[in-house]
Amino acid sequence: MTLFASVFPIICWVAYNFLVPFVERQRPSLSVIMSMQRRRWVANATRRETPMDAILAGNLMGSVSFLASTSMLLVLAIFAAFGQLPTLMRALSNFGLSNDYTAGDMQVHLLVLLGIFVSSFFAFTLSLRQFNHFCIMLGAISHDVPASEEEIDSIALLNSLAAKNFNSGIRAYYFAVPAVAWFASSWLSIAVTVITAGFIVHREFFSSAHRIAASVAVIASRREQRQEKVDG
Repeated sequence: MTLFASVFPIICWVAYNFLVPFVERQRPSLSVIMSMQRRRWVANATRRETPMDAILAGNLMGSVSFLASTSMLLVLAIFAAFGQLPTLMRALSNFGLSNDYTAGDMQVHLLVLLGIFVSSFFAFTLSLRQFNHFCIMLGAISHDVPASEEEIDSIALLNSLAAKNFNSGIRAYYFAVPAVAWFASSWLSIAVTVITAGFIVHREFFSSAHRIAASVAVIASRREQRQEKVDG
C-alpha cells in the first residue's frame, strides 16, 4: 500500500494525459477552445503592426520561465532531502507524521517527487523554447502581403504546442500536492489524488472558465461568418 500510494499520483497523471484526447473528441476541453483563440490571435497579429503581440508573448514566456526556475529549485531541495533523510524523518515524526514509514519508503517517495518535478522542469523548458520560436515566427511575418492560411495555422499550432507543454508542467504541480500528502498518510495521498484528478477534469470540461471561453468562441465564429458573407 505504501508503494502504491507513492506512485498513484504519477499513475493518475499519466492516465489523464492518455485519456483526455479521447474525451476531447466528444467534448472540447478548455485547452482546445483556447487553441482556437490562439489561431485568432495569430490571424489578427498578421494584420497589425503594434508591440501588443510582443508584450503578450513576453508575458507568457515570463510565467513559464518563473515556473521552470521553481521546478529546478524544488529538484535541488529534494536532492538535499536525500542527504538529510534521518533529520527529515525525525522532523516529520515530531509533527506526528510518517511514523510507520521506513527509510526505504522515504527514499522511494523522494524519487517519485524528484520524477514529478524533473518532468515539470523539462515540460516548462520545452514550452519556453516553443514560445521563443513562436515569437520569432510571429516577428518574421511580412505585413506587406496577407499571410496565408497555412502560415497562420503553423504559427498557431506552435503556440498551442507550447501551451500544451506548459499545461503538462502545471499538472505536475497539481499531482505533486497528493504526493506531499503521502507524508501524512498513504490513504490521504490516494484520496487527495482522486480529488485532484476530479478538480482538473472539472476545470477543463465543466468550469465557468470553460463556459465563458466556449461562448466567446461561438460569438467570434458567428461574427466571422457574417463578415465572410458581407465580403462575399
